[in-house]
Amino acid sequence: MSHYAEQHKVALISAIEVVLMSMGNAKYHSTVAKLRALYDIDIRECFDHPEYLKTVLKQVYTEDYEHIISEVKARLDTLVDLPDFKQFFKIVES
Repeated sequence: MSHYAEQHKVALISAIEVVLMSMGNAKYHSTVAKLRALYDIDIRECFDHPEYLKTVLKQVYTEDYEHIISEVKARLDTLVDLPDFKQFFKIVES
């Protein structure tokens, strides 16, 4: 993975974590626990498995799911136009 690709991955995961934590620790920890229990991954690995994140977020944040995705995109600003991010958001928004 290139240096920039790694930085982009860190930016995305950081944005996801900030948004989720801002919505409450209990739900954030529930998300982390479900990712571990269902898929044996943590949030850092969701860049490569957006479908897992989508499933868990929809379970934990049923009514806030679309808001979460919108907030993550807003935090990333212009980075959402990069090919890796477009693919990630295409999956989580489907």
